Amino acid sequence: MNYEIIEQIKKYKYFENDNEDFLLFLGDSLELLKKIPESSVDMAFADPPYFLSNGGITCHAGKMVSVDKGKWDQSKGAKENHKFNLSWLGECRKVLKKNGTIWVSGTSHIIYSIGYAMQELDYKILNDIIWYKRNAPPNLSCRYFTHSTEIVLWAAKSDKSKHYFDYELMKKLNKNKQMRSIWDIEDTDPENVWEITSPPSNEKKFGKHPTQKPEKLLERIILSSTQEKDIVLDPFNGSGTTGIVAHKLNRNYIGIDNNKEFLDLTIQRFKDIKIDLKLDF
Repeated sequence: MNYEIIEQIKKYKYFENDNEDFLLFLGDSLELLKKIPESSVDMAFADPPYFLSNGGITCHAGKMVSVDKGKWDQSKGAKENHKFNLSWLGECRKVLKKNGTIWVSGTSHIIYSIGYAMQELDYKILNDIIWYKRNAPPNLSCRYFTHSTEIVLWAAKSDKSKHYFDYELMKKLNKNKQMRSIWDIEDTDPENVWEITSPPSNEKKFGKHPTQKPEKLLERIILSSTQEKDIVLDPFNGSGTTGIVAHKLNRNYIGIDNNKEFLDLTIQRFKDIKIDLKLDF
């Protein structure tokens, strides 16, 4: 790990393992990102607030439940939401190395703001991945199509970046065919593309985050765009899926969150890690 990074934000450190390659920090992402040295991170993954907590309902385990996730997910209006996205994306861009990349997941509620903010900040958008969730909950209102996808934008720091992409591995994982950015309905084995179910129960045994991502999604993202010992950053750590997968794949990890409960959940998951990852998408 880059020890300059640790030195700059060490007073915010909440947890580190013995090798100092898995670090969690408690605090506001916008403030802590400003303290990380510029051009020090190889890849960032961000699952920012989708601003969905508006009093609506959804279906979970066959029951009607509220979509409200917390104050952090409440919208302040389109302009303020976009201003927020510009702020944290700008800070992430500063800390990325010149050939670094960032991945950002989102639904229609924010992804268009994210994409526009990336263009305003001179990122180079590389792909828009369509993540298809076969086990998505039904639409209870019966007034819309069932929401069963999320978009994951992948972008390089600039148009001058020579970003890393493990093309051969992705091709190998896709039965020696180029991996597409969208699930192919004609594929006889769609698990080999971007059909990935929501987190299974074993990934939630210590608790769950309301927007928790499946490990399989992060496996593919980290394998495709980083190398061993690279530094992976998640400015919205949540339940720590990015860090768990990064550690399993022998990458360094920096996670930031302002919620102590979620950092504690991450620590529990980290201590339960068994390095037995099989690349069997």
